[in-house]
Amino acid sequence: MSGNRKSDQEEFVRMPESRKRTGGVKGAKGTTETEKRGEDGNAAGALEWAKSILVAAVLFLILRTFLVQTFVITSGSMEDTLLVGDFLLVNRAAIGSIVPFTRLSIPGYSAPHRLDVIVFDPPHEPDLKLVKRLIGMPGDTLSMEAGVLYINGEAQDEPYVKHEDSQDDYHPWMVWQKDYLLPGVDPEEYAPTRDQWGPLVIPEDRYFMLGDNRDTSLDSRYWGLLERWRLEGRASFIYFSYNRDSFRPFAWLREVRWGRLGGWIH
Repeated sequence: MSGNRKSDQEEFVRMPESRKRTGGVKGAKGTTETEKRGEDGNAAGALEWAKSILVAAVLFLILRTFLVQTFVITSGSMEDTLLVGDFLLVNRAAIGSIVPFTRLSIPGYSAPHRLDVIVFDPPHEPDLKLVKRLIGMPGDTLSMEAGVLYINGEAQDEPYVKHEDSQDDYHPWMVWQKDYLLPGVDPEEYAPTRDQWGPLVIPEDRYFMLGDNRDTSLDSRYWGLLERWRLEGRASFIYFSYNRDSFRPFAWLREVRWGRLGGWIH
């Protein structure tokens, strides 16, 4: 009897180890099939997440490169049309977009129009984007007399223009204008100023940009004409705006210009 009880006790002790061995089949490195299936599932899930992130990144790049772009106003050169702290949505598909790292442009569904507010790549600052109003089209003759703009000999009514400073001035950059003067104007005697220049003849595939705040805008009067490939998109509407000049904490939250949100740009 005692021998049988001892045998029973030994069997009772050995049972957990036996059950542990039969609970799963270990792999070559000591991992059970259940654990291996879990690891495979985790790897597949991580791969799916990576694919999703990659697809989202590609779609974002396509959207930003060829369809829409955001832009924030940091200077007052377009006041009062655009204010410092305005966040713009720029329609890149409207006039065509630039293929990155090239001068090639994908055609848009419309052509640039006079008075469009355009975001562009200026010739004098390769790492800078500017926004101005398109004033001069290919073939136009432009001039300014006492601050009044003339296009093809006709004085323009410009309700969007703001004047702050009556002090006219000359800038050495304006010397480029001598190469585009209307025939008959003597380049040797030509002395342009901010408010008195031209007539200039705009050649093919060139555009002339002006800021609405005419007295403070560094625009085509100074740095010259734009090639077509430099035009990046038409500014469409303001999706957010706040007073960036405010010294109040959290100005982006406390100084929101609610009346400008969703406003179309003209």
